[in-house]
Amino acid sequence: MSDSLIIIPTFNEKENIEKIIRKVFSLNYFFEILVIDDSSPDGTADIVRSMQTEFPALHLEERKGKLGLGTAYIHGFKWALERNQYEYIFEMDADFSHNPDDLVRLRKACVQGADVAIGSRYVNGVNVVNWPMSRVLMSYFASMYVRLVTRIDIQDATAGFKCYRRKVLATIPLEKIKFVGYAFQIEMKFTAIMYGFKVVEVPIIFTDRTEGVSKMSTKIFREAFLGVIQMKVWSWFRNYEKPINN
Repeated sequence: MSDSLIIIPTFNEKENIEKIIRKVFSLNYFFEILVIDDSSPDGTADIVRSMQTEFPALHLEERKGKLGLGTAYIHGFKWALERNQYEYIFEMDADFSHNPDDLVRLRKACVQGADVAIGSRYVNGVNVVNWPMSRVLMSYFASMYVRLVTRIDIQDATAGFKCYRRKVLATIPLEKIKFVGYAFQIEMKFTAIMYGFKVVEVPIIFTDRTEGVSKMSTKIFREAFLGVIQMKVWSWFRNYEKPINN
């Protein structure tokens, strides 16, 4: 039994899923894994299911249809909160763009006082491998745009590699999180900061996937661009006081 749960959303990740699971379970610190699979037609869930006998700390939730990254994480957060053992809850991609070795560093940042630890590509320059320059610039300037509109001091606002203390996810009203793509990642950081939680950035090297197909699209970027403005406006009408027990 572990106090740390890694949530990995999947859709057609058969090339990566077994390797990422084995890598996580080979780490010096013992993490549990929850895979949220959106009915992958390539059999991703079947691979996970076949590994559960070997790894009892591997959990699987299957959803009907491709419902989006944000809703997958919300599903995973609620699953984790229903089980009292998890103090540290992580977001991580299945495709090795997030190095599993950095999980220990993110957890350490939260143990040492952070409420949210972000695996940041931009806190120490630009640390991205295998991306075309156009995508690097788009991502980098997207974070600048987020800082300009929201006034939050986060260098990598769209980062999807994170560790949350349990109390953060228990405080944020998850049913009110609106977005599903890049904007979901921005909204979670923005909301955590508005509630007064301490958010820190831990430098990582991000390596784009070498197997499988990217889920990125212009629709996701468009949602993020417009969503940032919506989030800022909504924040003027919301109460961000923490519950007394937090």
